[in-house]
Amino acid sequence: MISLFDDMSQVTESAVQRMLTLVDTQRCQEALRYKHLFGQFACLKSWLMLQGLLKPLGIIDLSMGRNAHGKPFLVHHPQVHFNLSHCQNGLAVAVDFAPVGIDIERFRAPSLALLERTMNPAEAEWIRASSDPVETFTQYWTRKEAVVKLRGTGITDELHDILDGNGYRLETHVNRDLRYAWTVAYSK
Repeated sequence: MISLFDDMSQVTESAVQRMLTLVDTQRCQEALRYKHLFGQFACLKSWLMLQGLLKPLGIIDLSMGRNAHGKPFLVHHPQVHFNLSHCQNGLAVAVDFAPVGIDIERFRAPSLALLERTMNPAEAEWIRASSDPVETFTQYWTRKEAVVKLRGTGITDELHDILDGNGYRLETHVNRDLRYAWTVAYSK
């Protein structure tokens, strides 16, 4: 299950104040650690989106633990997996009964150093030859991030060949009007 939010006109102080009344103390404290309004909003909104996806499954206890690399999991519902992501253009939440990863990114032009550090030669060439290298890079980047998040390892993996397709399937979506891409990685 996926929940996506991209109406950034709703990122307001009053929305943050309203959402603070809808979450527990721990989530309030976590949200208020962000100095900027967007960070507070994203923290609260993505949590409420997660609650919305879990409620039909009968899950209301969202007690969290973290794996060795920091990926959160539901302590009392280990059979349910989730992942959250946000960027300045949107928020994305994924829930599944197997490991899942999701990433959302606004279109951004990569530096040559970033391209070389994260893409293998075939991917880098495909990006450079694309009619829209910025969009193509963003799609590749969300795919790689989603796989890393699916694995729960953080960016400790070798990114050059992470898109080998072993053990997962990817769905990538692009919103050209709002200039972002998102990818969800599901376990096979």
